[in-house]
Amino acid sequence: MSLTEQKASDKLGIFVRNQSIVVPIAAILVAFVLGGILIFLQGVNPLVAYKAIFSEAWFDSDGLLRTFQKTTPLVLAGLAVTVGLRVGLFNIGAQGQLISAALASALAGIYITNLSPILHVIVSLFCGVIVGALWAGIAGVLKAYRGVHEVISTIMLNSIAIGILDYLVSNPFKEPDQSLQRTKKIAETAVLPNIGVIPFGFILALIICLLVSWMLNKTTAGFRFNTVGKNKFAATYAGINMKLMVVTGMLLSGGLAGLGGAIETLGITYRFEPAFNAGLGFDGITIALLARANPLATIPAAILVGTLRAGGASLQFETGIEPEIVDVLLAITLLLVSAPILAKYLFRGKAQKSANVTSGWGN
Repeated sequence: MSLTEQKASDKLGIFVRNQSIVVPIAAILVAFVLGGILIFLQGVNPLVAYKAIFSEAWFDSDGLLRTFQKTTPLVLAGLAVTVGLRVGLFNIGAQGQLISAALASALAGIYITNLSPILHVIVSLFCGVIVGALWAGIAGVLKAYRGVHEVISTIMLNSIAIGILDYLVSNPFKEPDQSLQRTKKIAETAVLPNIGVIPFGFILALIICLLVSWMLNKTTAGFRFNTVGKNKFAATYAGINMKLMVVTGMLLSGGLAGLGGAIETLGITYRFEPAFNAGLGFDGITIALLARANPLATIPAAILVGTLRAGGASLQFETGIEPEIVDVLLAITLLLVSAPILAKYLFRGKAQKSANVTSGWGN
């Protein structure tokens, strides 16, 4: 091998070893460049537009609070999808799990009374986690015992959840004398407080990220999850209960999404209103893929998405550009970062038949 070929091989090796960092960063940069071109075509300097987004999100006290509020449920939504991916499951249903849990927590915050503030918050959060887990568990059971693909079942469960919740907040639980679809405000005892510009829910989300990372990387349960996600044939040969892992993985994934919805209700909106929860679960997919199914990496990925969501509102006032440009940026990022990952996921079954060991999510 010539010196030139050796250098090229070394560079390729560096890229392969660091692709979990290089690919997401490259996807973000390309998305911002393409987004900048679209902004320029509207007659606005892209640098001015991006400055407006980040200035609003990080250099204004109210904007900073909004950024952390936007980020908090996104961390948990991304973590929910990440856990599913590590078990070899693509949980598209985080949105349905999140909004179902958000309503459950709101109802607990409204109708459960005579509790101390700390206990009321815990009970309301617990209700959200349980509802989110059970809603995802339906897809887990269908996958484990009937072979129904989780992508199909979770998409259908999203639609079912939206329909049921629309009915509930339009009829039995609708706030009296209001035209909007929403519940009453939760009791003061159920409110998650802010610590300055940091929502308490954000701190809780960070702690959960650390715990999930520890569980996946340092425990027997995490080893089983990862083994199932990397190679189902090897997991079966090792005596791992596949059905149990699938159901447990979906329950955990749904519980995390549910916690995100509960925190959104108790710490940000203080009631259930469908418009405020729109898209959070779907943003979780973008975050999980950006993070390459690494629990700790969901934090910076969620902060980026939360920043764009929080700062995007100022675009129209500062530049006249519709805030939907943020959706374009995220869509481009998702497209770029997911193409190689989804190809690996979709064709993993064929690869496993011809190889004893395959690389899994989070590596």
